[in-house]
Amino acid sequence: MFPIFQKEINAFFSSLTAYIVMAVFLTATGLLLWVFPDTNVLNYGYADLGTFFSLTPLVLLFLIPAVTMRSLAEEVKNGTIELLLTKPLSNWQLVLGKFWANWLLVLITLTPTLLYYFTVYQLGNPAGNIDSGAVVGSYVGLALLSAVFVAVGLWASSLTDNQIVAFVMGVFVSFLLYLGIGALAKLDFLSEWAYPLSWISLDQQYADLGRGLVDSRNVVYLLSLTALFLWFTQSRVHSQQR
Repeated sequence: MFPIFQKEINAFFSSLTAYIVMAVFLTATGLLLWVFPDTNVLNYGYADLGTFFSLTPLVLLFLIPAVTMRSLAEEVKNGTIELLLTKPLSNWQLVLGKFWANWLLVLITLTPTLLYYFTVYQLGNPAGNIDSGAVVGSYVGLALLSAVFVAVGLWASSLTDNQIVAFVMGVFVSFLLYLGIGALAKLDFLSEWAYPLSWISLDQQYADLGRGLVDSRNVVYLLSLTALFLWFTQSRVHSQQR
């Protein structure tokens, strides 16, 4: 698994991919948090990162599929997937190596946003007048949400050799899991299913973690969903060996 992980990380940082992803993400979230008048935290009058945490998943929903779209689709298109599968490397090692590399890139991209927390922490009156528990829970939620999006993106990338198709599919499925299921729960004819549908939607899971209480049920569900899509990806890779 480590050679695949190392190969992916080197591919990211030896090209402009990683730097473009970080620049786009930090620019987008920075503008939303500090510049745009409708979302500017300075206009709130109190220390709060709610805007950042509510809008960041929507940015990641598009950004992560853009990162993962090449992971397996490019291997299939270039014919290198067959070469990888002939090496003493299991399907799970291949999939997990790519998963950990992509997830690590996302986590590295999120790390500089801790500066936002320290800035708002100092802007409080008095300094430190911010719900740090909610911030910790929200960052845990972002990390786990990112893991799900990465797993979905890898699965989408395993289905096609076209990176654009993989990107579109990754965005669509991620959007469905994050906002679509919750929207279905609000339909009148599904009222009997409203609670279970709303609970399994990713936005509800993320909101629960953002309240500052990291519930093991939320963590287990998000990790299980990640594992499910990784299994889908592994199954797809296995089918390509035949």
